[in-house]
Amino acid sequence: MKKISVIFILPDLETGGAERIVTTIANHLSRDRFEPKILLLRKQGGYLKFLNRDVEIIDINTEKIRHSLKPILREIYRRKPDIVFSGFGEVNAYLSLFIKLFPKTKFIARETNVVTRHVTRKEIKFFYNFYNNYDKIIAQSDDMMRDLIRNFSIKSSKIVKINNPVDFDFIESKLASAQKPESFKLNYKNVVAIGNLSARKGFDNLLKVFSRLKNENILLHILGDGKDREMLHQMKDFLGLEHVIFHGRQENPYEFLKYADLFILSSRYEGFPNVLLEAGACGTYSLANNCPGGINEIIQNETNGEVSDIENYEDFSQKILKILHENHDEDLIKSSIKSRFSKNIILDAYEKVLLSMVK
Repeated sequence: MKKISVIFILPDLETGGAERIVTTIANHLSRDRFEPKILLLRKQGGYLKFLNRDVEIIDINTEKIRHSLKPILREIYRRKPDIVFSGFGEVNAYLSLFIKLFPKTKFIARETNVVTRHVTRKEIKFFYNFYNNYDKIIAQSDDMMRDLIRNFSIKSSKIVKINNPVDFDFIESKLASAQKPESFKLNYKNVVAIGNLSARKGFDNLLKVFSRLKNENILLHILGDGKDREMLHQMKDFLGLEHVIFHGRQENPYEFLKYADLFILSSRYEGFPNVLLEAGACGTYSLANNCPGGINEIIQNETNGEVSDIENYEDFSQKILKILHENHDEDLIKSSIKSRFSKNIILDAYEKVLLSMVK
């Protein structure tokens, strides 16, 4: 039986959500049925070392996404894959205009965010007029599906919802030798937040919340880096937040999650937040801002976490105190995530979509 050739497209394999998902899918597709390749604008990133050796990497060596379209189209024309799977919003948008040039290839877009919240540039939004050219569009959450249908007139028959998977095996391997971080003090509750230091992740709101908890024995550990780093450090100093620690990007964030008393997601919007899934996979209870992007599909209230409005700073701070005085069942939290988002469940859904494209 001829194998189904699939080319996945990403800018690179840096350690982000889209990159992890595509790496996981490519690694675990049945090799009896599929021949996966990954086309990268530039061959770099932390997930390269996790990619199976039999996944061919096509490196077009292009710095800017807008300059990548011609070499991407050239590779599709030359290789004639059965399926092209584009996994990054801006590339998806540009590619949509040219799909009709390849009538024998099926095209899938995996949308990474609630588009109206994430895409602000008019020239990018223009390309969403051609999104119905895709054979299938994968949305990660109900919020993303509704946004595409209501605001971009995407046919509902084109959209399939597939949540993000959690790779428990990978996380457990990272936790096998994990030790409590030295910065976690005794007699303090340790709260962890993880994400890119940008406006989207809402760390400014989180600092305002913690300005109301200055007199409590609570440490806030923020993991990540980004363009707002300096502004957030200045805000921390201005608010006098001695119990807030910025750790930068961490090689193994899972040991922070495992030993945390609480994980907080402060984002203004999300796609379908992997870090919220991973906190649950580590057995850690979560408190999430009530923002668009599948939060309410992940959180089972008072089982694996709670949802609240972070811009009500006083109420959110009191929620933190309440949760930190409670006990939570680590095994129940893990099973809440595993039963719905385990790798096998989600990858089966992806494989079904790919198979349905070439019948």
